[in-house]
Amino acid sequence: MSSHASYNMRSKSSYESENNKDAVKESGGESPGKLGKMVSPSSKEFLFICFLVTLWYSSNIGVILLNKYLLSNYGFKFPIFLTMCHMSACSVLSYVSIAFFKVVPRQIIKSRFQFIKIATLSIVFCGSVVGGNISLRYLAVSFNQAVGATTPFFTAVFAYLATLKREAWVTYGALVPVVTGVVIASGGEPDFHLFGFLMCLSATAARAFKSVLQGILLSSEGEKLNSMNLLLYMSPIAVIFLLPAALIMEPNVVDVTLELGKENKSMWLLLLLNSVTAYAANLTNFLVTKHTSALTLQVLGNAKGAVAVVISILIFRNPVTVIGMGGYTITVLGVAAYGETKRRFR
Repeated sequence: MSSHASYNMRSKSSYESENNKDAVKESGGESPGKLGKMVSPSSKEFLFICFLVTLWYSSNIGVILLNKYLLSNYGFKFPIFLTMCHMSACSVLSYVSIAFFKVVPRQIIKSRFQFIKIATLSIVFCGSVVGGNISLRYLAVSFNQAVGATTPFFTAVFAYLATLKREAWVTYGALVPVVTGVVIASGGEPDFHLFGFLMCLSATAARAFKSVLQGILLSSEGEKLNSMNLLLYMSPIAVIFLLPAALIMEPNVVDVTLELGKENKSMWLLLLLNSVTAYAANLTNFLVTKHTSALTLQVLGNAKGAVAVVISILIFRNPVTVIGMGGYTITVLGVAAYGETKRRFR
């Protein structure tokens, strides 16, 4: 985000100068005082990105807290089925947004290779979400977010494997505290669960790979898709993949869900709200990636993670230790250092 903002700051004066000259010519030499009140396109873009980030924060934190409540506190122990509900909502809402509200023009898949990339992205995304949801059954949100903060480490690894482009050694060196902080946080976690930790780590790696792959798909000139069309095509593939997985791995999901629904009618509303929030989180995730970058998304995600940690501790009252919070702080600082070194040593 810092590189994008600094670019806007550098180009703002020259852009406005040229814009004002053109405007004066067209208006026959009007006073520049009125023109000074105009909002430049760069400022509008910055405000739009700020709005997207705010919406992304709200929806992401909301879906994390709702997932934790459903999977751990409510007794709805079906992470695969819950993910399928999320992707079903994404399928329906994406289609409604494009077909009826014409939010964006519908784009078609142009090649088999493009479809394979979308399908791959969908499967990887499913793995990351399911793994994250499973980990929430065993881990506190605060520790879940601490492990998730290592996403830039995996992003750097996958970005190198995908592009074979090396960063400066100091940039990779900044990733050392990212991993070190999580090791420290793991040792200080009072409710540490090995299986939950491994699932969370796997989900983090899958999320990083998804971000890199998503960035490539969105930026490719030959097969470029806007975020809403990508979500439109990706979601049904995810549902097709998750439905048999849920029926096989969670065989009593239908009976238990109906029983919980009879006991508490608000469960259906909670599932609906959770699924709609997941749609908003996925949509804004794609939009922020498109308007910034995969790495910026991860850096912003760690700041979002810090907010989610504080809110979850206040809501769920899960125990935390000074060592655990110290480790998480080291990880966040390492991520910030990584982002800064990456900006400086391009």
